[in-house]
Amino acid sequence: MSTETVGFAEAEDLLLAADFQDCRPLWYSSNYVYLAHLCGSAGEPFAVVYKPRRGESPLWDFPEGTLYRREAAAYRLSRLLDWPFVPPTVAREGPEGVGSVQLFISHDQTSHYFEQREVPDLVPQLKRMAVFDFVANNADRKGGHCLLDPRGRVWGIDHGLCFHEQYKMRTVMWDWADEPLPENLLGEVRVARAAMETGSAAVSALTELLEAREVEAMVSRMERIVAEGVLPKPGPHRSYPWPLV
Repeated sequence: MSTETVGFAEAEDLLLAADFQDCRPLWYSSNYVYLAHLCGSAGEPFAVVYKPRRGESPLWDFPEGTLYRREAAAYRLSRLLDWPFVPPTVAREGPEGVGSVQLFISHDQTSHYFEQREVPDLVPQLKRMAVFDFVANNADRKGGHCLLDPRGRVWGIDHGLCFHEQYKMRTVMWDWADEPLPENLLGEVRVARAAMETGSAAVSALTELLEAREVEAMVSRMERIVAEGVLPKPGPHRSYPWPLV
C-alpha cells in the first residue's frame, strides 16, 4: 500500500481498522520500535512502523508516555498545513498496547539529509520540512529522518520529540536560518493558523493529541514565523541532535 494508490484518508482508515499479522523489532533504540504487517478485510498485507507507549523510555523533559501521541500529532499538523510529507500515522491498540502506527515508506536506505540538500530539486521539500520543524518544535531532526522514496519525494519520520511548550528545536537543518522564506510556505502557515480558530475536525484531530499549553505554544510559533518571515538561527541552547544521522 502507498499513498499514491489509496490516498491519505483511506490509508488512515486502513491503519485504524486492519489487523496485525506479525510484529518484529525493527532496530536497536532507546525506545521499542517494531516493523509490523497489517491486513485489512479485503487487501494484501502492508508494512507499518509501530511504536508502543509501554516501550517509551522516560525522559526528563517530556511527559512520560506521550511520544506516540506526538508522532500522530505531527502527522495531523502536516495534514492541516497541507504538507503531506509525514507518512500516514494513527494512534491505536497493537500487540504491545496503544501506540503510534505509521505507514512504512519504501526508500533509499543510503540517502540522508546531508546528501539530499546537495540536490537542487529536493531543496524546496527540505526547506518546507525545516519550517514544519519550527512550528512543531522538533527536538530531534536527524539527517536519517529524511527518507527519499523512488519517486523523488522526501518523507519526514520520527516526530516523538515534538510540540514541547518550551522551545527545544534540535535539528541538522539550519541551512536556511535567517534567510527570507518563500511566500508560499508562509502563506500556508498563515492559513493553518487561521484554521486553528475554527474548531474544525482537522483541528480537533490535532489538538486532542496535545495539552492545551502545547497547542498555545504551537500557535505562537506559527505567528512568529509568519511575522518574521525567517527561520531562527541556532540558539545558546543545544541546537543539534546526536548522532547527526
